[in-house]
Amino acid sequence: MIVLRTPKNIMVWSLGAFIIALLCLGVNGSVDVHWLPCQFVDEKVHVNEEGHTETQYIHREAVIQFGNVGDSPLYPTITFLVTASKVDMRRYVEGAEDALNCEIRRYSTGGIVMRWPAMGAQEYDVWFSCTLRHTKGEFIITTFLRHTPSDPAKGQLDYLQWLTVNDKDLLTTSAAMVILTRTPSVEVGFLKEPTLHCQFAVDHKNANVTVEWRLQKHGERTKLFSYTSRTGTSEGTGVSVKAIGVGNASFKLPPTRKHSEGTYICSILVPPLYGSHDIPLSLSDQPRVSLNVGSTLSLTLGEEQKVVCDAEGYYPLDVNIEWLREPVGGSPTPEFLKNVLYSSHRVHQDGTYSLSAFFLLQPGLTDTGYKYTCRVTHKSLLTPIRKSFILSVTEPDSTMWYITVFGFIIVMLVVLVWLLPKFLAGRKAAKKRF
Repeated sequence: MIVLRTPKNIMVWSLGAFIIALLCLGVNGSVDVHWLPCQFVDEKVHVNEEGHTETQYIHREAVIQFGNVGDSPLYPTITFLVTASKVDMRRYVEGAEDALNCEIRRYSTGGIVMRWPAMGAQEYDVWFSCTLRHTKGEFIITTFLRHTPSDPAKGQLDYLQWLTVNDKDLLTTSAAMVILTRTPSVEVGFLKEPTLHCQFAVDHKNANVTVEWRLQKHGERTKLFSYTSRTGTSEGTGVSVKAIGVGNASFKLPPTRKHSEGTYICSILVPPLYGSHDIPLSLSDQPRVSLNVGSTLSLTLGEEQKVVCDAEGYYPLDVNIEWLREPVGGSPTPEFLKNVLYSSHRVHQDGTYSLSAFFLLQPGLTDTGYKYTCRVTHKSLLTPIRKSFILSVTEPDSTMWYITVFGFIIVMLVVLVWLLPKFLAGRKAAKKRF
């Protein structure tokens, strides 16, 4: 598929309108928003000479306007007038949000032709999807908008023959279904039991709903849970069937392990509509850092000490351990030690890792008073972990040296005094024999 994008033409009123709309949301969310600027991602699709489908995406300025049938557009641009229904995307917007991204796309029913079971719906209805994304990752809300053209189109309206939308058209729509997640991405530690949020609402009762959760990793998808309201049958665990009845399809994971990582996909099917949210889950555990020496290390000149910094229980693999040396209260620029050696990464049964960085300390008297710091950085840390010790180097005790020398001399003198008379007596006896 060839994708072409045209430059975005930002209208002067868009930024101001966006800010006004956000202020209307209030601190705890509100349904008083009257309109929101959106980006309408239009499509031009054709089959080339080789029989391949080519799509050209065209970004166009548009507005979501909430009101009643017959309302006039507030701005001279493409307007999607969302009329009242049992589904309202605005009620799911929460918090004092500082930004929303609104995007509208055409939606293809994939060749399924059927009448949506709601008042006024027709088999030739045209569908759009409107997605509200919180720029700080608080939520994603996707709403399916149903538009009934004034006259049925000749032939089936689908991706090869879309309904023409002109620059100032007003399309009256009704929100038919909404799907949202408040966990667009999740990062947790090992042995946690996070709940992946997935919620939906439909504009009519007794909807034929199919809920599925799948895990995608390494190019493969594994079904974790499925439920079909038409038969009442479910397969797998993690989702409360009772909660599905009130629109809650959230999935609770078992204690997380390394194989828990991947993209979890919550999908809701209410024919002919199919919506899904991808929720990537990653694991991250902080390292535990320790030294094999205390906060101070005292050595005598000539002594050696192997100093080890251990980083344990971290995930994912990438970690950086550095040894720094600096005078206490001295220069703000520390010296990086170059004689540092590293162990290989050790893998624990729970999937976490450990690494050691060590060096042989052979200090001189000028090294006393220096601070040695092990600094560990890792993806899971906002700031590096630091563990330090202060080195003290002393000369050997001279008093003991003198005591040892004098003691040796005294012992030698005692031995000499004891042996000398015997030596002299021996020589005298030897002379008498001769």
